[in-house]
Amino acid sequence: MSKYTVREKIPESAEKELSAYPAFMRNLLFYRGIDSAVAAEKYLNPHFENDSHDPFLMKDMDKAVTRILQAIENKEKIVIFSDYDADGVPGAVVLSDFFKKIGVKDFEVYIPHRHLEGFGLNKEAIDIFKEKKVTLLITIDCGIADVAEIAHAQSLGIDVIVTDHHLPVNGPSKAYATLDAKQDGCTYPYKMLCGSGVVYKLIQAILQKNRFGLKEGVEKWLLDMVGIATCADMVPLQGENRMFAHYGLKVLRKSPRLGLMKLLRKMNVSQTNITEDDIGFMIAPRINAASRMGVPMDAFNLLSTTDETEAGLFTDHLHSINEERKGIVAGMVKELHKRIADRLDYETHPVLVIGDPRWKPSLLGLAANTLMEKYKRPVFLWGREEGTEIKGSCRSDGSVDLVEMMQEISEGVLLHFGGHAMSGGFSVTHERIHHLEEELHAAYLKKKKIKDPEQIFIDAVLTLDDITWNNFKSLEKMMPFGLDNEKPIFLFENVGVESVRQFGKKNDHLELVFRNIAGEKISAIGFFAKPEDFANVPAAAKKINLVASLEKSVFGGRTELRLRISDII
Repeated sequence: MSKYTVREKIPESAEKELSAYPAFMRNLLFYRGIDSAVAAEKYLNPHFENDSHDPFLMKDMDKAVTRILQAIENKEKIVIFSDYDADGVPGAVVLSDFFKKIGVKDFEVYIPHRHLEGFGLNKEAIDIFKEKKVTLLITIDCGIADVAEIAHAQSLGIDVIVTDHHLPVNGPSKAYATLDAKQDGCTYPYKMLCGSGVVYKLIQAILQKNRFGLKEGVEKWLLDMVGIATCADMVPLQGENRMFAHYGLKVLRKSPRLGLMKLLRKMNVSQTNITEDDIGFMIAPRINAASRMGVPMDAFNLLSTTDETEAGLFTDHLHSINEERKGIVAGMVKELHKRIADRLDYETHPVLVIGDPRWKPSLLGLAANTLMEKYKRPVFLWGREEGTEIKGSCRSDGSVDLVEMMQEISEGVLLHFGGHAMSGGFSVTHERIHHLEEELHAAYLKKKKIKDPEQIFIDAVLTLDDITWNNFKSLEKMMPFGLDNEKPIFLFENVGVESVRQFGKKNDHLELVFRNIAGEKISAIGFFAKPEDFANVPAAAKKINLVASLEKSVFGGRTELRLRISDII
């Protein structure tokens, strides 16, 4: 139980403030920062207008809107340049759909090739835009760091409007306008929007100036894409983001997008019951698979097509390349485990550094994450796509800030690097790859931190009789869960296991069955899990302590309450 702490009873003052809510709910609210009746009302009932900030509070918004309206009036050629992930692609769909709705004809969407062009703007693409007589370029979920590329575009007579949410690490650029709440001098009150959220604010601002004959509120149909991006991009689900995620899911459940509907059917996901988990585990990986496998426009086309046949083709293609991606990553991870087992000295290595020129760099982040979780140390993996430049991905176990660590490496070893404290990317020349491992070990020893022992809070100790629809309805009001609004987990002490089974096409999922006091069956599911994965191996007729969350399952037309296994202790 050492890594688990059961939350303490909430203070009497909070009990009184939150007395209008069921006892089951009060603890959950308090430990998500809700300690008053006013805060609870705001949190439990997101309101589109009240929780939206005025888009013109964002620095440069007026300039951006004026320039876009001018381009539309003058029939200039516009390029929407978006990132290739599950934030950028939905953002491109949002702006593209909006342009179509207001009658903009001369625009195109450009999503760079992940392996050949990399992240953000590049001069080669900008030169092509110049040949096509583009005069306005709008970035989505990228651009804030591309100072040289923006200067190049502006020098060619292409005005650049940046919409981004990343930190401006290279200082201000010469962009015509920059929309990013994290830039210096921006008074926008909420700093944590995702890229698609910033684009939606731009659309709101344009419509304040000119509705182009659109009915009031019709732009809310674009929130399905903003909802996907907000839930997929690991931004805090508080404030304006919580509102976007809340309404995004509402719209997703009714969305008429043909490609989305077909994709959900293909994955056996009920559209009318779609949750943030479906976005995180089912939709986002397929959007990301398109760029990882070299076809980023396929994800955009799937989400934006209005053609029934196209929708079917893109659904099948995205599904198959995601299966291919899973197969390649599984093979890669298997080989990595073997290499680690074959090299006994890896046990003493503070950082795992492994590479192979045959590996796709775009898939290495997924493999690095798997290794980091198993071996509990930073992992650096590299491969090679085109030419002689070696590219890689890295993940931290929390014992070091990866960016700080890579900054310590001798000049000339890394060509480029970037990312966050916990995940990043890098590139190395073929000549210097042999020095990478020793350099990373030395850098780690300089920058490592004392890692706090893992601590997980259990929201409440429950019995199997607490698994009721009333309690689930309380949880449902607190959804969507995510960063800074964590899904509650519960402890079920000394519960008797009735049966244990593996299920699924490959028998790679686990189901435990219990009975409550009334004799009703309660299932607990662990996807991609087996009994021996847990310190306390479950077996029929055995008593266990179960750590789990509560969820609604809708499968094969049957709706049931069940538990999702976090741990067995």
